[in-house]
Amino acid sequence: MTDRTWSRRDFFRRTAVAGAVAVGGPALLSACSQVPSGAGSGEGQSTLQRAREAGTISVGIANEAPYGYTDPSGTVTGESVEVGRAVLRALGINDIQATTVEFGSLIPGLNARQFDMVTAGMFINPERCANAAFSTPDYTAPTAFLVPAGNPQGVNTFNDVTTKNLRLAVLSGAVEQGYAQQSGVPEGQIQVFDTQNTLLQAVTAGRADAAALTNISLNDVVAKNPGAAVEVTPGFFPVINGEETISAGAFVFRQGEDELLNAFNTELKRLQDSGEWLRITAPFGFSQDNVPGPNVTTERLCAA
Repeated sequence: MTDRTWSRRDFFRRTAVAGAVAVGGPALLSACSQVPSGAGSGEGQSTLQRAREAGTISVGIANEAPYGYTDPSGTVTGESVEVGRAVLRALGINDIQATTVEFGSLIPGLNARQFDMVTAGMFINPERCANAAFSTPDYTAPTAFLVPAGNPQGVNTFNDVTTKNLRLAVLSGAVEQGYAQQSGVPEGQIQVFDTQNTLLQAVTAGRADAAALTNISLNDVVAKNPGAAVEVTPGFFPVINGEETISAGAFVFRQGEDELLNAFNTELKRLQDSGEWLRITAPFGFSQDNVPGPNVTTERLCAA
């Protein structure tokens, strides 16, 4: 994980206090802001027309694995980047030019026409929706537990942690700490760690019975530590105050560019429906648990 992770973690920390977007009653989540380098405007042509004619489009990333980042070989990749590439190819746009900016600079940079879309796995929330247009959900980010191989304690929910008096490791500032507290896990059962690796070490050393984080991040931890005798439980959305919390990421476009947005949404749905989405995203720690269900919609997540 790069330093960019902290901006997303700060977002998680704030939403844990305010409450995450809930299906049936979304709460307001946090924002983003600011700038860096990229696109032109193309008089008389829409962004989609201009990109098709040029065969390329400019995108903004935040250099944050596993969403959109530059790997050690210099290749721009990540879940959002590779899904975006596949969708854009179907639209006749065979190349992307990526600009890396701070996470908080993505929407301002987009609106300043420094790039034409954002491929950074950005969560949909009402404040962001007021400043940009989001695609249909690309993925959901359910919570999961990292547990010893075989899941000997049978941990599947925060209620299991409470009733079985288990020791739970959480990442400092991440939303799962708030989820645990709001789910009734006693403070004395919660241990806070600074990095994903220390979460892993706590579980493998027996200092914690389970660690809570998004299943995307935990799958990434396991993939990077193939010798560790651990596994990731099925993902779930915690029920907080009677409502299921939903976190979903999407691609971001300028408001008013409906031609590009609608064309992108059509091809993204085809990719998801065909199963090709899973093939593309699996190397980045995504699974069937991350496929958005029919009740997860941009309209609902954007609603205040």
